Amino acid sequence: MTRQPIHVQGREPGLRASDAERDRVVDLLHGAVADGRLDPVEFDERLDSALTARTVDALARLTADLITLPGDDGPPAELLTIKERHGLVRRDGRWTLPHRLAVRTAWSEVMLDLTKAVRSAPELVIQLRVNGGTVELVLAPGMVVNANELSVRHSLAAIGRDAGDDTPETLHVRLVGRIRHAQLTTRWQPRLGAT
Repeated sequence: MTRQPIHVQGREPGLRASDAERDRVVDLLHGAVADGRLDPVEFDERLDSALTARTVDALARLTADLITLPGDDGPPAELLTIKERHGLVRRDGRWTLPHRLAVRTAWSEVMLDLTKAVRSAPELVIQLRVNGGTVELVLAPGMVVNANELSVRHSLAAIGRDAGDDTPETLHVRLVGRIRHAQLTTRWQPRLGAT
């Protein structure tokens, strides 16, 4: 099953592309290179073409061969919300990251493993509203964390910015919201082949 070409409702493929349509294709290309469907050379070529594309049809050709992988039910959700009270939440394996992930928990253990997740955009915003318990983020090399917009009170937050190696950035994880009486940690899986 292939992804549907980029079309805007009521628009014909030969019509001029808008900036929003070009931005959407750029986001899809970032996701494709992040999960290995495009190599960096192909990504650079397609990115240049997307930024200079004049028609909707020209944009559609840039994403027509990016297949939907098994377990990927189509385009990513804009917002995925996780709610739990006094429980355990574990998200790992191959799952499609939304554009925004809301974590609303109270006195729960949360483990979010992003190492095998399918990246849908160059940035993932995690909106936290955590009261008690723990949150652990497991990240892959190339993922960078920004917690400047996170409010932490009566909590322990051990948040590293990156894996500490020189892996090029593939996903920007932005932590926003608040944690109270909780523990938040980040850890990176080692790069394949690293000793």
